[in-house]
Amino acid sequence: MLYALSIYLSQHVTGFAVFQYLTLRGILSVMTALGIALLIGPALIRQLVDRQIGQSVRNDGPQSHLSKKGTPTMGGALILLAITVSTLLWADLRNPYIWVVLAVMVVFGAVGWVDDYRKVIEKNSRGLPGRWKYFWQSVAGFGAAIFLYWHAASPVDTQLYIPFFKNAVLPLGPFFILLAYFVIVGGSNAVNLTDGLDGLAIMPTVMVGGALGLITYLTGNARFAHYLLIPYVQGSGELIVLCGAIVGAGLGFLWFNTYPAQVFMGDVGALALGAALGTIAVIARHEIVFFIMGGVFVMETVSVILQVASFKLTGKRIFRMAPIHHHFELKGWPEPRVIVRFWIITVMLVLFGIATLKLR
Repeated sequence: MLYALSIYLSQHVTGFAVFQYLTLRGILSVMTALGIALLIGPALIRQLVDRQIGQSVRNDGPQSHLSKKGTPTMGGALILLAITVSTLLWADLRNPYIWVVLAVMVVFGAVGWVDDYRKVIEKNSRGLPGRWKYFWQSVAGFGAAIFLYWHAASPVDTQLYIPFFKNAVLPLGPFFILLAYFVIVGGSNAVNLTDGLDGLAIMPTVMVGGALGLITYLTGNARFAHYLLIPYVQGSGELIVLCGAIVGAGLGFLWFNTYPAQVFMGDVGALALGAALGTIAVIARHEIVFFIMGGVFVMETVSVILQVASFKLTGKRIFRMAPIHHHFELKGWPEPRVIVRFWIITVMLVLFGIATLKLR
C-alpha cells in the first residue's frame, strides 16, 4: 500500500521514486516486521498468559523440558501478523507471487492454529487428527502448485535446475506440480519437526529466508540471472520484500523465544513458515538449494523417518529420541549448546547454498 502511494507521490515529488527500488523496500520490510513484532510481542504474551494458553510437555521427553510446561504457545500468530502487514505495506501487490506465498502461509497457519487450539484450549492431546492435517496441507500445497504451473510464462518456470552444473536442467512438464507440492508440504512439516527447542527453528528460518530473498532478487533480474547462469523468473524479485518480512518478524519473535523462551511458536507459526519458504524456493526454481540451506530441517525430518522405520522393522531405535535434537539432549548436551550448534550448521549450509550460485 505504501509502495502504491509512493508511485503516486513520485509523480509530484521525484524523491519518492526511491521507494521503487527493491533493495530499499526489502530493508524497510525487515525493519517494519521487526518493529511490529517487538511492539506487539509483550501484549500478546500477556494475553496468552491470561488466557492460560500454555505448552503441554511430553512426560517421556527430556526431563529438562518439564519446566517449560505452561509457557505460552501459539506465538507464531505474531510472526504471521508482522509478515503480512509488512508485506502489504511495502510489496507491489500487483505481483501474483506475493499473493500465492501469502495465501499458502495463511492456510498452513490456519491448519496449525486449529491443531494448537485443540491441544491447548480443548485439552485434546491428539490435536487436529493427522489425516485431516495432511488433507488440508495437501489442498493448499496442490492449489499453490497448480496455480504456479498454470501461471508459468515460459518453460524456465517449470524446469528443475541442478546446482554446480551449467546446463543441468530437467524439463518437468506436469510433474512440476508434484515437485512443488512435495517441496511446500515437506518444507512445512520439516520446520514443524525442528521447532522443539527455544529458538531452534526460528533462527534457521530467518537465515534461509534471508538467503532466499537474495536468490529471488537475482532470479528476478535478467542481467544477474544471465551472468550467474541461473533461471530468470520474471517478477520473482518482488519476493525479496516478503523474505525481508520473514527475516524481520523472525528476529522480532526470537527476542521473546530465545532461551529460556517466554513464548513458543506452535504449529501456527512453524507450519506456515516452512510452507512459505518452500513456495518461495519453488518460484525461484531453487528447490535443491533450498534443501541444502535448510539442511537442519532435512536432518530433523530424516531422523524421525529413520527412527520410525527402524522401530517398526527391527523393534530397535537408532536415536535415543527423535527428532535428533532430543537425541543430543539425552546425551547430555545442554539445550543452549544444541541450539547454537544447529545454528552454526545452518550458517555454513546457507553460505554453501549461496556459493552454488557461482559454482557452475
